[in-house]
Amino acid sequence: MKGTNLKSLLVYALPYRATLATGGLLMLAESSVALVVPWLGGHLAQEMLSKTDTAPLAMTILFGLLIVFALQAILKFANSYTLSRCAERILADLRIRVYDHLQALPLAFYHQHRRGEILALLTNDVPRLSGYISGTLLTVVPLLLVLAGAVLLMFRIDARLAGVVVILIPLFYLLLKVLGRRLRPLASQIQEAHAGALAVAEENLDMLPAIKSFTRELRESERYRQQVDRILHLTTDERRIAAALGPALQFLAAGGIVLVLWLMSEQMQNRSPAEMVSFLLYAGLLTRPVSALADLYGQTRQARGALERLRQVLTESPEPLRHTGHELPAVRGDIDFRDVGYAYPGRPPVLQHFNLHVQAGETVAITGANGAGKSTLAHLLMRLHEPDSGQIQIDGVDIAGASLASLRRQIGVVPQHVLLFNGSVRDNIGYGRDEADAAAIEHAATLAQAHDFILNLPDGYDTLVGDQGVRLSGGQRQRLALARALLKNPPILILDEATAMFDPEGEKEFIEHCRETLRERTVLLITHRPASLALADRVVRLGEAV
Repeated sequence: MKGTNLKSLLVYALPYRATLATGGLLMLAESSVALVVPWLGGHLAQEMLSKTDTAPLAMTILFGLLIVFALQAILKFANSYTLSRCAERILADLRIRVYDHLQALPLAFYHQHRRGEILALLTNDVPRLSGYISGTLLTVVPLLLVLAGAVLLMFRIDARLAGVVVILIPLFYLLLKVLGRRLRPLASQIQEAHAGALAVAEENLDMLPAIKSFTRELRESERYRQQVDRILHLTTDERRIAAALGPALQFLAAGGIVLVLWLMSEQMQNRSPAEMVSFLLYAGLLTRPVSALADLYGQTRQARGALERLRQVLTESPEPLRHTGHELPAVRGDIDFRDVGYAYPGRPPVLQHFNLHVQAGETVAITGANGAGKSTLAHLLMRLHEPDSGQIQIDGVDIAGASLASLRRQIGVVPQHVLLFNGSVRDNIGYGRDEADAAAIEHAATLAQAHDFILNLPDGYDTLVGDQGVRLSGGQRQRLALARALLKNPPILILDEATAMFDPEGEKEFIEHCRETLRERTVLLITHRPASLALADRVVRLGEAV
């Protein structure tokens, strides 16, 4: 893996360096104990092949082997538990870091990436790294210790034979290099295929009403099946290479042992049984790290791809929510758009040289054709997007220099597409104010003309609304969104197609009840419905001179 990638992992390991050091000592002890077994095995063979009565000594060696095996098991448990627990904590930190960073990224990032690809970071890439650190990566040090210790002890017994075994190592490396060239692109393609399948499934679940209304279930099932077939094709190729890699490495190892046996047969008269058996056991001990190389190499390639994708996301610049800009004090609500221009990436400008002054306490309706930039104005005012040119002022202060947190506290929004969490009515209304008590929540609901229908729900304010509020009607969701915005008591209120889900009678009632609620607030009323324009002090039509 690249140094930069490894460094990014080590940053998360630093808080747990004491635990990692303890695990490292346990691994060293376990590997040292493992190297004692061939030595004892050789002496046991020596005693068993001896013509003298050595039964007591053989029993002592057997008892010693039992103690060594028990100690090895205890050390392995302590080592595995300590380091696996530590690795899971490190990866928990990484999960939180990725999730927090995803929330901090600007909306422009999500306009350029599919949601399924983003979710795949948390559902595929982070767990893959978790398995790599807590499983694969932790085996590297003990395997290398066993490998190095066995080779040194083999040289101590017979340098010539040990040299033959060491010469085989470049062959292992060459085999890994050749097959690794095919595994490397496959690992990346498999991750992309998983992300694509997740994106299709996530999109289809969101579009299920449309899919059913057009009876396109079979077509969408086929589209998802194609994604799954691509994953199957790629993973089959990967498994075939991995399946060939393991046996090939084992064959090389077995061939090395056969070669050692042949060479040993020529000098049996010069070696004791203890030396020959110990040498063979040490050579056999090498097969474990050699066999593990196949899994280690493939999983390292996969983890490298996962870590690179995470690195690309983590290096995206987040919104400067709290730490950049000055605090915006309580505002009156005077708004100025001055020569503002904005274009979405890869698209023609939606706003050019736009100017608009809204006085504090004024309700201004923004209307115009679809795509004229009505909702874009709301996003620019909240700095969900940044203007390409010009500036936006509140009470004469350029909002580009204000902290995002202090700016957004001043603004309440009822969006065109109401977003509700799968929680209770109370939780959704109080979402923007953790300290709000029941009385404040009910007061906001009353202002939004939602209190009466809430009381008629099965559990009142404790009724669960379902994913995206599916258990409520469109008008009920709009009223909850308005109550949530009013609970903030913002001096500036944005109503983005707030009556879009109402029938004409409901819209008329909503407008009549809203007049008192909107008084003394600055309101941007984004709408294309003529009835809603009655709420406005002034109407601005985008596309006309302002």
